[in-house]
Order: sequence, then structure tokens, then C-alpha cells
Amino acid sequence: MKMSLAQKIISQHLSAPAELKPGTAIQLKIDQTLTQDATGTMTYLQLERMGVDRVRTRAYSYVDHNTLQSGFMNADDHKYLQTVANRYGVYFSKAGNGICHQLHLERFAIPGQTLLGSDSHTPTCGAMAMIAIGSGGLDVAAAMAGIPYSIKMPEIVSVRLTGKLKHGVTAKDIIFKILQEKTVKGGVGKIFEYSGPGIKELSVPERSTITNMGAELGATTSLFPADENTLEYLEKQGRGGDYMALAADPDAVYDEYMEIDLDQLQPLLAAPHSPDNIHPVSDFAATKVDQICIGSCTNSSFTDLCNVAAILRGRTVHPDVSLTISFGSKQVLRMLAKNGALSDLIASGARLLEASCGPCIGMGQSPASGAVSLRTFNRNFQGRSGTMDAQVYLVSPETAAASALSGYITDAAKIAFEKTTLPASFLVDDSMIIVPDLDPEKPVVKGPNIKAVPLGRPLSEISGQVMIKVGDNITTDHIAPAGSRVLPYRSNIEKISEFCFEPLDDHFPARCKEHGGGIIIAGSNYGQGSSREHAALAPLHLGIRAVIAKSYARIHQQNLINAGIIPFVFEDEAAYDAIDLLDELEIEDVVNLSPELSFTVKNLSKGTGFTVTHSLNQDQVDIIRAGGLLNKIAAGSSDL
Repeated sequence: MKMSLAQKIISQHLSAPAELKPGTAIQLKIDQTLTQDATGTMTYLQLERMGVDRVRTRAYSYVDHNTLQSGFMNADDHKYLQTVANRYGVYFSKAGNGICHQLHLERFAIPGQTLLGSDSHTPTCGAMAMIAIGSGGLDVAAAMAGIPYSIKMPEIVSVRLTGKLKHGVTAKDIIFKILQEKTVKGGVGKIFEYSGPGIKELSVPERSTITNMGAELGATTSLFPADENTLEYLEKQGRGGDYMALAADPDAVYDEYMEIDLDQLQPLLAAPHSPDNIHPVSDFAATKVDQICIGSCTNSSFTDLCNVAAILRGRTVHPDVSLTISFGSKQVLRMLAKNGALSDLIASGARLLEASCGPCIGMGQSPASGAVSLRTFNRNFQGRSGTMDAQVYLVSPETAAASALSGYITDAAKIAFEKTTLPASFLVDDSMIIVPDLDPEKPVVKGPNIKAVPLGRPLSEISGQVMIKVGDNITTDHIAPAGSRVLPYRSNIEKISEFCFEPLDDHFPARCKEHGGGIIIAGSNYGQGSSREHAALAPLHLGIRAVIAKSYARIHQQNLINAGIIPFVFEDEAAYDAIDLLDELEIEDVVNLSPELSFTVKNLSKGTGFTVTHSLNQDQVDIIRAGGLLNKIAAGSSDL
């Protein structure tokens, strides 16, 4: 059988024989795991409850999201993460060392291996031919405990690239083009696999921009082959020994095909408020800009920032623009300092931020009221920046730099600069990676804000009122907001639940407490965006037993299951329209939950009914019956 690259890697990591047919349940052996501080505290609290002595994967813990230590809570969480990592055998990256995905690509990604990460942008490492999948923290904890990762075999989409990018057109514009065609839900249940002569034009950092933003398609992951470009990058990182050539068979058959002619691409942007609201940059040439933020795990590599410096060199930022730069890693920052590009950035009037996620998840640099903000990030959901009425556009670093000079959205193709290539070698400094010693005598330190993980309850009859009704493309930022006001409570589900659905309905927590919880009604693609399982655990704490939606984003659906909340689907989407807030619903005979079984839901308030289905396999049903994955593991139904 001729196999795609994804099929080859997956077949070598199956923990039990399975047919690689889309929709078939498969279990993957995981080689590497990755956590970051916004999701990692929950991951390790859950790992501790599993009773293992050490992790079974090559595991890495990064502090990159919430590095602002404005109170004791963030610092306490960082201390917990470092001490628990040491206890269980996890490599720990200190705050300031850089962004998890940039760092992992630089130092630890290995072609042909599997990576499971508690961050939705874990597929970044697909740029180096890894099956790299984002998931909820509990799935990562289970993988670290040695439990295979369960997933439905995705469809494989072939994306063939031809031609060559013109001046001012970038890898960001390639993924923008795919988002324009496929939308933010067009990749759900799919892997995007890149090939064709056009990939030879893309370095590993450029490929990582594409695989990173594949998450905005809802894709399971994206990946490039391991070829001479991969070898060049690894050798320059001092890791040539990690290389192995990997590619699809020449006659591999795919479930879907796309082709993009790079010669025909032009600079693109994502207009407010969705990553798939794609337009030519030139259409917005009259748009005045107030703020520009360059960085994030999408575009903070050495070459990205050298290109920015080349555009800004000898020029100054427009007086009406605030420009910030976030560096992908300490490696990037030190190399920019060494080659003079950092001096160019400083001289231009750019403001330098820490090597961290920063503004991408609302940690500082919120725009002014109603401001236009250009960002080289991966998401522009309304309010994610910290300012609800801000107009956030996603652009390439080159477009961002050109716009910083003019004060208006500007096509980078009109600016003369020499594109940066990979350096002769990268500056390797792993001094901020703490190697674990597994010393059981060293305490795991937990501050007063770190609370126990809430547990679901075994499956029983479900009835209750509708606690909230929401529309399509609701993000985990809507359900469990990020930002400097909320993220310090990431280790405290009781407290963070007070912010649940705040951007949409700030009465939701009080309503749940008044009525003892109930049911959520939602539109299509419910739970897109971040992998944060707080968006399932906070509703669980507030008494939510089920969600009924038109469709779900992959990671959030599994997070709901892991929490013991049933993700039902409307059999007839028209039934959604007839449901109102506080309607009393009763799901009949739900205690007999089994794969492929549908259920009748009575709307007792209106005297009507409708049918719901679900996509749970037997393993997921067993999780729901136990009241969540932690309960199932504790009951001994999974082997550690």
C-alpha cells in the first residue's frame, strides 16, 4: 500500500493494530509531550492524581504564557511547575527562555516522532515531519503516564505547493490562502500534508508558520516532509544526528487534494474578528494603524525578526504607532544582539518585550479603545487582545514592519529589503533548560492559589435548564477568557469559573449557581481555538452536565468528554432555533449511553421534543460513564 507521510508515522506508532481509515479509532504511542504554564498546572495536578512515579515520555514543561509576576499567583505556579517537573522527570524551561513551540522546534523536535502538547499550536513541530497534536492537559497527563493517546484517524489532505514566493509575500500568506478556502472549521478531523516543488523554497521556520496556523483550520495537525531543508536546519542547531529523511510515497492516495501556485500569491491579511476573514493587504491601504505587535509562536523566529529589522533599518516608527517586538526564544534574542539587528529594532523606536507569548494571549499591550492593531499572531478573536472594541488584523512580519513606518496598512512588496536566510549556525544555549534529577526528597511546592482538580460524577439521568445559548464559532476565549486579569487563576478552577462566558454573558456563573447547573446550547464549531481545558472544567464546576451543539472543535469536544460532560449533537439543526434560555430540558434514557445511539430530548417548558446524537466511541462512552477520564483511570480501567 502506498502511504502518505502521516500514515507512515502513525502506522509506526500504533499501540494496537488498526485500520488507517478516516473515522476509525486508533491509539498512538507518544514519544514526546509538551506543556506550557497556562495549561500545565492542571496537567501536572492531574498527573499527580494518577499515582505514577515518573513520566514515560520525553517530557518538557515551558513557562511562556503568563510570565508577568504582578502578584504571588504566577510566581507560585512557576515554582510548582519547576518542582513537580523535577519530581517526575520533566525538562523545565524557565520564564524568559522563550515560547514553547519556537523552543521545541529549535532544540527538541525530531522527524518521525509523535508529540502531544497541551497547547493547540503544538502542530508547529509538524514543520519537522512530526505528528504533533494539540490536546487538553488531561490527555497529555495520561500520555506522560504511559497511556496511549486515543483519537479518530483523520482524513489526509494533500497540499501541493508550486512556484516561488514573490518579494514581500511570505509563508504567512500561504496559510492565509488556505484559511480563505477552507475556513476555521474546514480542517476539523483532517491532517494537512504539504508537498510539491514549492516546499523547497521554504525553510523550517517558514514551514513552522504554516503548521502553526493550521490549528486555525481546526486541523488535527499539519506536516512537511523531512528533506534537505530539515537537515540544514538541524545541522545548524547542532542536532544533525536527529535527522532522518521522511516523505510520502510517490503514488500515495489522499482523501482530499489542494494545490497552491506560490507565483500567484499576494500579501494577505486576516481582518477582524476571525483568522479566516482573508483579504489582500492592498484593499486596506487607507486604514490607519494605532498599534503593531510582532512576535508569537507563529512569527518570532530569527529570520522573521531579521526581516523586520531589515525593513526598519535606518528608519523610525510612525509617531502615531506603538510597535512592540516579542522574541521567540533567548537564542533568537542573543543572535539578534550579536548580528546588530537588535540595535536596528531599538533605533527604530520599537518597544522590546520578553521572549514569551505576551500580547498574543492578552498578557499586556491591550490596544486603546477602538484602536486598529496589526499583529503577526495566529488569532484575532474579538476581545482576545484585552480590548473588546479593538480592530485586530493578522499580518506577516514584513507587512507589520512596513505598516509601522507608514502608519497605514502597507503592502510589504512596496518596501525594498533583502530577505534573510538561515545563518551559518545557530547560537545554542540551553542553560535555561533545567534537567530533572527525580529526587523524591525535594518537595513539590504548591502555593495557596493552587487548588484540587474538580472531578465529574458517574453518568446518571440528565435534566436541567438551559444555562446559556450561544451561536457559531464560539471560542475557548469566550468560555474561559485569557488575559492578565484571569490567567493567574489557572490553578484554581473554582475562582476561574467566576469568569466563565464573561465576554458573552457575565450572569452565566450566577445563573448556574442559582439553578444548580444545567445544559449549554451551542451552534457549530463550538469550542474552537485554545486547547485550555478550563473551558470544560469551569462549566463542570458550575454543574454543567451536557452540551448540545451543531458541531464541535476537536480538542474541546475531547476536553468535555474527559471532564465527564456529554457533547451531544442536534440531529436536525433546526431544533436549535426553538430553544430559549432557561428552557427545562430532559434527556431521556441517557443512562443507556452507547456508541451510535440517539436520544430524545424533551423541552418541558414548551411541550416539544427533538433528537440528539453523538460521535462517542466505546472508550469515550466508558469515560463518560465513569464521570471523566481521571475517574476512569483511578478505577483501574486503564493500565499505567
